[in-house]
Amino acid sequence: MTSPRLDTATIGIISAEEAHLAHNYHPLPVVIARAEGSWVTDVEGKRYLDLLSAYSALNFGHLHPAIVSVAREQLGRLTLTSRAYHNDQLGLFADALAELCGKDLVLPMNTGAEAVETAIKTARAWAYRVKGVAADAATIIVADGNFHGRTTTIVGFSDDPTARDDFGPYGPGFVHVPFGDAAAIEAAIDENTAAVLLEPVQGEAGVVVPPEGYLRRVREVTAARNVLFIADEVQSGLGRVGYTFACEREDVVPDIYVLGKALGGGILPVSAIVADRDVLGVIRAGEHGSTFGGNPLAAAVGLRVVEMLSTGEFQQRARALGEHLDAALQTLVGHGVTAVRIAGLWAGIDIDPAVGTGREVAERLLGRGVLVKDTHGQTIRIAPPLVIRATELDWAVEQLRVVLQA
Repeated sequence: MTSPRLDTATIGIISAEEAHLAHNYHPLPVVIARAEGSWVTDVEGKRYLDLLSAYSALNFGHLHPAIVSVAREQLGRLTLTSRAYHNDQLGLFADALAELCGKDLVLPMNTGAEAVETAIKTARAWAYRVKGVAADAATIIVADGNFHGRTTTIVGFSDDPTARDDFGPYGPGFVHVPFGDAAAIEAAIDENTAAVLLEPVQGEAGVVVPPEGYLRRVREVTAARNVLFIADEVQSGLGRVGYTFACEREDVVPDIYVLGKALGGGILPVSAIVADRDVLGVIRAGEHGSTFGGNPLAAAVGLRVVEMLSTGEFQQRARALGEHLDAALQTLVGHGVTAVRIAGLWAGIDIDPAVGTGREVAERLLGRGVLVKDTHGQTIRIAPPLVIRATELDWAVEQLRVVLQA
């Protein structure tokens, strides 16, 4: 089975993009013009089931009416003040998000990478001002296979050559250990360790779920050794894995939550770190900020997202639908699929090389009206909107079955 044949309008739009856009992405050959819920429509009127959700930024689906309504209302009132002034939305958002996380303070930013950078700065400041680490000696332990963003600091501790190569020199201060190995973290901690930074489930790596007890042991070790535990929940958090946060899978509460993507409701970029006062209180006025971080439009949207999560409805849907999806996907193992990893409504599917690459399978699924994305060669990721129906998941798995058999 080949990739879908492109229409003239699609070819023209893609050609215009390729002529003037930097080639920092390799998108699938589809041009989306409209969307609603779990479905998108291209410029030719063809509909596709979206199983990517913009890498979990669209956990609530495209144009969720409750989020759109508050965005429209706020657009007519006030969109930006900068943090030079107060606005009437930010305090409400911060209060609600802090309560959702069970923490004291919120530091709002825009993108997930900015939030990770903010967590790194906070951990270093805490190490010097609270823990007493010598100046410029603080280190942060990270896991192999991590993906925390693409700023120069972050790619400096990535082991993915595509993200890292040719962007150096890189700053020091990061120590690598294998993901899923709590003993390696314990062994790597010394007097200069400020924090351990982890994705509770590694997303870009292919939805890699750590062994049972890993997060609990990391929490025990970091607490005992006076080291901060930073959980990057940008992709895994806010309902995706069937809980508000992926750390809840093991009843773990980190020192710092890093949040983004779905926090903006699929409307605009919203991110934040959330921690208690004894940690986040180390940041002083003027030391960190963002012109757009905490803007009133973002705060109004973020508040609505928190309100929706507070009901537990979306977390429950992710758990139930994830079990349904897992059962369907397991029937493909040995039939073009070599392994399935799933956490809530989030799956990594390893494709048998005899069938094709992950990219080839994604392109074939595109031809059958299903949108997924490949990663690391042989893996495709599925992260449907949490509003998807079980029957839609069944249809999508059937399209994958057909593609694999072909």
